[in-house]
Amino acid sequence: MADDGYLLDNAQTEAGVRFRALAELFDPWTRRHLMETGLAAGWHCWEVGAGGPDLPVWLADRVGPAGRVVATDIDIGWLTGHPGFEALRHDVAADAPPGSFDLIHARLVLTHVPHRDAALAAMAGALRPGGWLVLEDADPALQPLLCPEESGPAEVLGNRLRRGFRSLLAERGADLRFGRTLPRRLREVGLRGIAANAYFPMTGPACAVLERATVLQIGARLVAAGLATEEEIAQHLANVANGRMVLATAPLITAWGQRAGSEPQ
Repeated sequence: MADDGYLLDNAQTEAGVRFRALAELFDPWTRRHLMETGLAAGWHCWEVGAGGPDLPVWLADRVGPAGRVVATDIDIGWLTGHPGFEALRHDVAADAPPGSFDLIHARLVLTHVPHRDAALAAMAGALRPGGWLVLEDADPALQPLLCPEESGPAEVLGNRLRRGFRSLLAERGADLRFGRTLPRRLREVGLRGIAANAYFPMTGPACAVLERATVLQIGARLVAAGLATEEEIAQHLANVANGRMVLATAPLITAWGQRAGSEPQ
Protein backbone atom coordinates (compact mmCIF):
# COMPACT_ATOMS: atom_id res chain seq x y z
CA MET A 1 0.00 0.00 0.00
CA ALA A 2 1.83 3.09 -1.25
CA ASP A 3 1.48 6.15 0.96
CA ASP A 4 1.54 8.84 -1.71
CA GLY A 5 -0.59 11.96 -1.62
CA TYR A 6 -3.56 10.70 -3.62
CA LEU A 7 -5.87 8.18 -2.01
CA LEU A 8 -7.70 7.04 -5.14
CA ASP A 9 -4.90 5.58 -7.24
CA ASN A 10 -5.76 5.40 -10.96
CA ALA A 11 -3.63 2.27 -11.30
CA GLN A 12 -5.98 0.23 -9.14
CA THR A 13 -8.61 -1.94 -10.84
CA GLU A 14 -11.36 -0.23 -8.86
CA ALA A 15 -10.43 3.10 -10.45
CA GLY A 16 -12.09 2.06 -13.69
CA VAL A 17 -15.26 1.16 -11.78
CA ARG A 18 -15.19 4.55 -10.08
CA PHE A 19 -14.74 6.35 -13.39
CA ARG A 20 -17.77 4.59 -14.88
CA ALA A 21 -19.90 5.34 -11.82
CA LEU A 22 -18.85 8.99 -11.81
CA ALA A 23 -19.67 9.22 -15.50
CA GLU A 24 -23.14 7.78 -14.91
CA LEU A 25 -23.79 10.15 -12.02
CA PHE A 26 -22.33 13.37 -13.37
CA ASP A 27 -21.82 13.27 -17.14
CA PRO A 28 -25.36 14.41 -18.07
CA TRP A 29 -24.98 17.38 -15.71
CA THR A 30 -21.50 18.20 -16.98
CA ARG A 31 -22.42 17.89 -20.65
CA ARG A 32 -25.32 20.29 -20.22
CA HIS A 33 -22.99 22.95 -18.84
CA LEU A 34 -20.37 22.38 -21.50
CA MET A 35 -22.99 22.71 -24.25
CA GLU A 36 -24.18 25.99 -22.74
CA THR A 37 -20.78 27.54 -23.52
CA GLY A 38 -21.63 27.24 -27.21
CA LEU A 39 -19.41 24.19 -27.76
CA ALA A 40 -19.30 23.54 -31.49
CA ALA A 41 -17.39 21.98 -34.35
CA GLY A 42 -13.83 23.23 -34.66
CA TRP A 43 -13.32 24.12 -31.00
CA HIS A 44 -10.10 23.24 -29.21
CA CYS A 45 -10.83 21.63 -25.82
CA TRP A 46 -8.71 20.53 -22.88
CA GLU A 47 -10.08 17.97 -20.43
CA VAL A 48 -7.90 18.29 -17.32
CA GLY A 49 -7.43 15.28 -15.04
CA ALA A 50 -9.70 13.28 -17.32
CA GLY A 51 -9.31 9.94 -15.55
CA GLY A 52 -11.53 7.94 -17.90
CA PRO A 53 -12.38 8.40 -21.59
CA ASP A 54 -16.09 9.23 -21.46
CA LEU A 55 -15.98 13.02 -21.58
CA PRO A 56 -13.02 13.24 -24.00
CA VAL A 57 -14.84 10.92 -26.45
CA TRP A 58 -18.01 13.00 -26.13
CA LEU A 59 -16.07 16.25 -26.66
CA ALA A 60 -14.36 14.80 -29.73
CA ASP A 61 -17.75 13.98 -31.22
CA ARG A 62 -18.88 17.58 -30.64
CA VAL A 63 -15.85 19.32 -32.13
CA GLY A 64 -15.37 16.96 -35.05
CA PRO A 65 -12.25 16.50 -37.18
CA ALA A 66 -11.73 20.27 -37.47
CA GLY A 67 -11.41 20.56 -33.70
CA ARG A 68 -8.97 19.27 -31.12
CA VAL A 69 -9.48 17.52 -27.79
CA VAL A 70 -6.60 16.98 -25.38
CA ALA A 71 -7.21 14.78 -22.34
CA THR A 72 -4.51 14.96 -19.67
CA ASP A 73 -3.81 13.18 -16.40
CA ILE A 74 -0.85 12.14 -14.30
CA ASP A 75 -1.80 8.55 -15.19
CA ILE A 76 -3.23 8.05 -18.69
CA GLY A 77 -3.67 4.29 -18.44
CA TRP A 78 -7.45 4.59 -18.81
CA LEU A 79 -7.23 7.09 -21.69
CA THR A 80 -5.13 5.26 -24.26
CA GLY A 81 -6.54 3.42 -27.27
CA HIS A 82 -9.50 5.72 -27.90
CA PRO A 83 -9.88 7.58 -31.21
CA GLY A 84 -10.67 11.25 -31.60
CA PHE A 85 -8.63 12.80 -28.80
CA GLU A 86 -5.02 13.13 -27.65
CA ALA A 87 -4.05 11.58 -24.31
CA LEU A 88 -1.10 13.29 -22.63
CA ARG A 89 0.60 12.55 -19.33
CA HIS A 90 0.52 15.92 -17.59
CA ASP A 91 0.61 17.38 -14.09
CA VAL A 92 -1.60 20.46 -14.08
CA ALA A 93 0.17 21.73 -10.96
CA ALA A 94 3.64 21.61 -12.52
CA ASP A 95 3.53 21.41 -16.32
CA ALA A 96 2.78 24.14 -18.85
CA PRO A 97 -0.64 23.94 -20.56
CA PRO A 98 -0.58 21.82 -23.74
CA GLY A 99 -1.74 24.67 -26.00
CA SER A 100 -4.47 27.29 -26.10
CA PHE A 101 -8.13 26.38 -25.97
CA ASP A 102 -11.71 27.52 -26.52
CA LEU A 103 -12.94 25.34 -23.66
CA ILE A 104 -11.12 23.96 -20.63
CA HIS A 105 -12.87 21.66 -18.18
CA ALA A 106 -11.79 19.99 -14.94
CA ARG A 107 -14.02 17.85 -12.71
CA LEU A 108 -13.03 16.64 -9.24
CA VAL A 109 -9.42 17.60 -9.86
CA LEU A 110 -8.29 20.83 -8.23
CA THR A 111 -9.28 19.98 -4.67
CA HIS A 112 -6.55 17.30 -4.77
CA VAL A 113 -3.87 19.52 -6.35
CA PRO A 114 -1.39 20.99 -3.84
CA HIS A 115 -0.78 24.20 -5.82
CA ARG A 116 -4.38 24.59 -6.93
CA ASP A 117 -4.31 28.38 -7.30
CA ALA A 118 -1.35 28.22 -9.66
CA ALA A 119 -3.01 25.41 -11.63
CA LEU A 120 -6.22 27.41 -11.96
CA ALA A 121 -4.30 30.48 -13.11
CA ALA A 122 -2.46 28.39 -15.70
CA MET A 123 -5.74 27.05 -17.07
CA ALA A 124 -7.23 30.53 -17.27
CA GLY A 125 -4.10 31.72 -19.06
CA ALA A 126 -4.48 28.95 -21.64
CA LEU A 127 -7.89 30.22 -22.76
CA ARG A 128 -8.20 31.78 -26.17
CA PRO A 129 -10.04 35.14 -26.32
CA GLY A 130 -13.70 34.37 -25.64
CA GLY A 131 -12.83 30.90 -24.32
CA TRP A 132 -14.57 29.26 -21.38
CA LEU A 133 -13.22 27.66 -18.21
CA VAL A 134 -15.67 25.23 -16.54
CA LEU A 135 -14.61 23.89 -13.15
CA GLU A 136 -16.44 21.30 -11.09
CA ASP A 137 -15.48 20.21 -7.61
CA ALA A 138 -17.11 18.59 -4.64
CA ASP A 139 -17.76 20.36 -1.36
CA PRO A 140 -18.00 17.59 1.27
CA ALA A 141 -18.17 20.15 4.05
CA LEU A 142 -21.53 21.35 2.71
CA GLN A 143 -23.00 17.84 2.81
CA PRO A 144 -20.67 15.44 4.66
CA LEU A 145 -22.91 12.39 4.99
CA LEU A 146 -22.94 9.19 3.00
CA CYS A 147 -26.40 8.45 4.45
CA PRO A 148 -28.42 11.66 4.94
CA GLU A 149 -30.88 9.78 7.17
CA GLU A 150 -29.25 7.72 9.92
CA SER A 151 -32.14 5.30 10.21
CA GLY A 152 -30.18 2.37 11.61
CA PRO A 153 -26.77 0.87 12.44
CA ALA A 154 -25.83 0.42 8.78
CA GLU A 155 -26.23 4.14 8.11
CA VAL A 156 -24.37 5.10 11.28
CA LEU A 157 -21.44 2.90 10.23
CA GLY A 158 -21.50 4.26 6.71
CA ASN A 159 -21.34 7.84 7.95
CA ARG A 160 -18.49 7.02 10.32
CA LEU A 161 -16.47 5.51 7.49
CA ARG A 162 -17.23 8.54 5.32
CA ARG A 163 -15.88 10.78 8.11
CA GLY A 164 -12.73 8.64 8.10
CA PHE A 165 -12.39 9.07 4.34
CA ARG A 166 -12.71 12.84 4.67
CA SER A 167 -10.08 12.80 7.41
CA LEU A 168 -7.63 10.97 5.15
CA LEU A 169 -8.33 13.42 2.32
CA ALA A 170 -7.72 16.42 4.58
CA GLU A 171 -4.45 14.93 5.87
CA ARG A 172 -3.23 14.79 2.28
CA GLY A 173 -4.05 18.43 1.61
CA ALA A 174 -7.48 18.15 -0.02
CA ASP A 175 -9.63 21.25 0.53
CA LEU A 176 -13.03 19.93 1.60
CA ARG A 177 -14.60 23.39 1.16
CA PHE A 178 -13.07 24.04 -2.24
CA GLY A 179 -16.24 23.73 -4.33
CA ARG A 180 -17.89 26.80 -2.84
CA THR A 181 -14.82 28.94 -3.63
CA LEU A 182 -14.88 28.36 -7.39
CA PRO A 183 -16.88 31.47 -8.41
CA ARG A 184 -14.55 33.75 -6.44
CA ARG A 185 -11.46 32.08 -7.82
CA LEU A 186 -12.68 32.43 -11.41
CA ARG A 187 -13.27 36.12 -10.78
CA GLU A 188 -9.80 36.53 -9.28
CA VAL A 189 -8.12 35.17 -12.44
CA GLY A 190 -9.92 37.80 -14.52
CA LEU A 191 -12.78 35.88 -16.11
CA ARG A 192 -16.19 37.41 -16.79
CA GLY A 193 -19.79 36.17 -16.91
CA ILE A 194 -19.21 34.00 -13.86
CA ALA A 195 -22.01 31.80 -12.59
CA ALA A 196 -22.35 28.56 -10.66
CA ASN A 197 -24.79 25.96 -9.42
CA ALA A 198 -24.72 22.61 -7.66
CA TYR A 199 -25.88 19.04 -8.15
CA PHE A 200 -26.51 16.58 -5.35
CA PRO A 201 -27.17 12.95 -6.42
CA MET A 202 -28.99 10.97 -3.77
CA THR A 203 -29.59 7.21 -4.09
CA GLY A 204 -29.51 5.05 -7.19
CA PRO A 205 -27.39 2.13 -8.41
CA ALA A 206 -24.43 4.31 -9.42
CA CYS A 207 -24.15 5.71 -5.88
CA ALA A 208 -23.77 2.18 -4.55
CA VAL A 209 -21.23 1.22 -7.24
CA LEU A 210 -19.20 4.35 -6.49
CA GLU A 211 -19.25 3.72 -2.74
CA ARG A 212 -18.17 0.10 -3.08
CA ALA A 213 -15.29 0.95 -5.42
CA THR A 214 -14.16 3.82 -3.21
CA VAL A 215 -14.16 1.70 -0.05
CA LEU A 216 -12.24 -1.06 -1.81
CA GLN A 217 -9.61 1.52 -2.76
CA ILE A 218 -9.26 3.15 0.66
CA GLY A 219 -10.27 0.38 3.07
CA ALA A 220 -6.71 -0.65 3.91
CA ARG A 221 -5.79 2.97 4.63
CA LEU A 222 -8.78 3.37 6.94
CA VAL A 223 -7.68 0.28 8.86
CA ALA A 224 -4.03 1.39 8.97
CA ALA A 225 -5.07 4.78 10.36
CA GLY A 226 -7.20 3.21 13.08
CA LEU A 227 -10.38 4.67 11.59
CA ALA A 228 -12.04 1.30 10.96
CA THR A 229 -11.52 -2.41 11.43
CA GLU A 230 -11.43 -5.00 8.68
CA GLU A 231 -14.68 -6.39 10.07
CA GLU A 232 -16.35 -2.98 9.81
CA ILE A 233 -15.18 -2.57 6.22
CA ALA A 234 -16.61 -5.99 5.35
CA GLN A 235 -19.88 -5.20 7.11
CA HIS A 236 -20.23 -1.87 5.31
CA LEU A 237 -19.62 -3.48 1.93
CA ALA A 238 -22.30 -6.06 2.74
CA ASN A 239 -24.69 -3.27 3.79
CA VAL A 240 -24.08 -1.45 0.51
CA ALA A 241 -24.61 -4.66 -1.46
CA ASN A 242 -28.02 -5.38 0.05
CA GLY A 243 -29.41 -2.25 -1.61
CA ARG A 244 -31.47 -1.00 1.31
CA MET A 245 -29.40 2.07 2.24
CA VAL A 246 -30.00 5.52 0.75
CA LEU A 247 -26.54 6.68 -0.33
CA ALA A 248 -25.61 10.21 -1.35
CA THR A 249 -22.64 12.06 -2.77
CA ALA A 250 -21.15 15.36 -1.75
CA PRO A 251 -22.54 18.30 -3.75
CA LEU A 252 -20.78 18.84 -7.06
CA ILE A 253 -20.43 22.58 -7.60
CA THR A 254 -20.07 23.69 -11.21
CA ALA A 255 -18.74 27.17 -11.94
CA TRP A 256 -17.86 28.79 -15.25
CA GLY A 257 -16.37 31.98 -16.62
CA GLN A 258 -15.22 33.42 -19.92
CA ARG A 259 -12.06 35.16 -21.01
CA ALA A 260 -12.65 38.58 -22.50
CA GLY A 261 -12.37 38.86 -26.26
CA SER A 262 -14.07 37.48 -29.35
CA GLU A 263 -16.34 34.45 -29.07
CA PRO A 264 -14.79 31.14 -30.21
CA GLN A 265 -15.47 30.41 -33.87
